[in-house]
Amino acid sequence: MSLTSHEKIERIQSNVARVLRGKPDAIKLAVVGLLAEGHLLIEDVPGVGKTLLARALARSIGGTFRRIQFTPDLLPSDIIGTNVFNTQAGSFSFKHGPIFANVVLADEINRTTPRTQSALLEAMNDRQVSVDTGTFPLEAPFIVLATQNPFEFEGTYPLPESQLDRFMLRIKVGYPQRGDEMQMLADHRRGEPMDELEQVLTPSDVLALQTAAQGVRMDDALAAYVLDLIEATRRSAELHVGASPRGSIYLYRAAQALALVEQREYVTPDDIKRLASPVLAHRVIGKSFLQDGEPGHAESVIDGLVNQIAVPD
Repeated sequence: MSLTSHEKIERIQSNVARVLRGKPDAIKLAVVGLLAEGHLLIEDVPGVGKTLLARALARSIGGTFRRIQFTPDLLPSDIIGTNVFNTQAGSFSFKHGPIFANVVLADEINRTTPRTQSALLEAMNDRQVSVDTGTFPLEAPFIVLATQNPFEFEGTYPLPESQLDRFMLRIKVGYPQRGDEMQMLADHRRGEPMDELEQVLTPSDVLALQTAAQGVRMDDALAAYVLDLIEATRRSAELHVGASPRGSIYLYRAAQALALVEQREYVTPDDIKRLASPVLAHRVIGKSFLQDGEPGHAESVIDGLVNQIAVPD
């Protein structure tokens, strides 16, 4: 029996929730990014479940999976691959790197140098890799789930703005509630719950859901509302750099995906308001960051702009 889009989405969310207790909002945003064909940046302090969320989502949708542990000595060729000389054939052949997978977990991406971080740019944006004179396409679906610790932690390198802009959503997990953490202790009584997690969808199911998300209706008035928010970030006295045009596209597509997750065939203003901070906050630069080196409060600035912009009827 074939499943509906809503049943498939519920399968993903409930499956991930089996190992990531008490974090329905983080799980929902991760699914939104998947359906909107975006890449996810999962940021928080160590040990709260960043890698767990990424691994559980990857396990749930099947397909090929690769995990890249980012370290200070990681090279770009360790990610995308390299040409290797074949002595028998007398020619070079391309050896694929771990980026060639449906789901790529870039663990602690900000613990490697900016040069290596930039090796992901073309793959994330164009879904292809160029090495020397050859170009190699990546198989669909393709999603990068990157985890990072707050940049003020020791041994981290801030991600360049150009790379941050490639991530559709930034997700924060946060500490669990006491009851959820108690349940986590019970879950680990007999071993690692992640080892028992099963695949619930196939890559073809994911492609079908992505197509369904693209078909969700958004009125022109709501599209104009998206642009109003984007323009407000560019005019804000509290921001040095506003959101890019890619930010408006990602907000539009994420709102379509959220509507599908919420079992609707149309976008509402609340979808856009809910996603404004996760989509836009990491791609703007606050003036406080330039003055004292602190990251500032981009989320609060975005939330303030959302409250100021008139919602269309």
